Amino acid sequence: MKIGFIGTGHLGSAIAKRLIECGHSLILWNRTPEKARRLDAPVAETPSDVARQSDIIFICLFDSRAVRDVLTGETGLLSTEFDGKVIVDLTTNHFRDVLEFHEICKNKGAYYLESPVLGSVVPASQGALTVLTSGELSAYERVKPLLQDIGKHLFYFETPGTATKMKLINNLTLGSFMATLAEAIALGEAIGLDRETVIDILSVGGGNSLVLNAKKEKLKNQDFSTHFSNSLIYKDLHCLQDLAYELKLPLFTGSVVKELYGQTCKEGIADEDFSSIYKLFKPKRKD
Repeated sequence: MKIGFIGTGHLGSAIAKRLIECGHSLILWNRTPEKARRLDAPVAETPSDVARQSDIIFICLFDSRAVRDVLTGETGLLSTEFDGKVIVDLTTNHFRDVLEFHEICKNKGAYYLESPVLGSVVPASQGALTVLTSGELSAYERVKPLLQDIGKHLFYFETPGTATKMKLINNLTLGSFMATLAEAIALGEAIGLDRETVIDILSVGGGNSLVLNAKKEKLKNQDFSTHFSNSLIYKDLHCLQDLAYELKLPLFTGSVVKELYGQTCKEGIADEDFSSIYKLFKPKRKD
């Protein structure tokens, strides 16, 4: 079975590579073709070419605007015959947009599954992501073996929009933990401890978490090469604010943390790994 894969950024490349390693035959497309050519799979000219050659197509893009372009553009997925095929969208979308995506795919005879993932490059390469999926049950059962190749934990919700909303809620904890850890590390340095010692203490104390375990070496080594960018978490927290507004609920920590990640854009580090929020708190050298 030929599988299409659209979007070979940091996360998309890791997931596509994992599927290839599991023995699946992929055909790729990326807006910047050079990024797709790094993987051991043929690269299509357009998304519609991917659709013509695949029965199941994965999408892993930055945001809903990019997904809409891939779906409905002049050479988009839905510009060709699509009856009975399944689109698995791994993108973290706006919760309102996914409802539209479900509808436009249904009108073309396609199945659309919103399947945002928890985890970034490293768990993706290990097949250890958590996958949240909403959509038609029959389509989910059809792609479940593929999701099991990339995900250690799978959660299914029939109601459209649920998976996306839960992903945004999860990223409230992700962004908040990372910001708190960054500030705690900076405070530890401010009292005269070296960064490595502070991180080691937090790792066995109140900071012990999946987030710190995943980012410990990045923080110690000041290696902020991108696994999950500041711009992505900023976008996700903005969507979460819209969700809280729709629910008529306050969003206290989420709103503050969103503005911290907004500051990374001002500081010119939006495309670095989101652990680089540490730079906002890092003690300044005294001359």
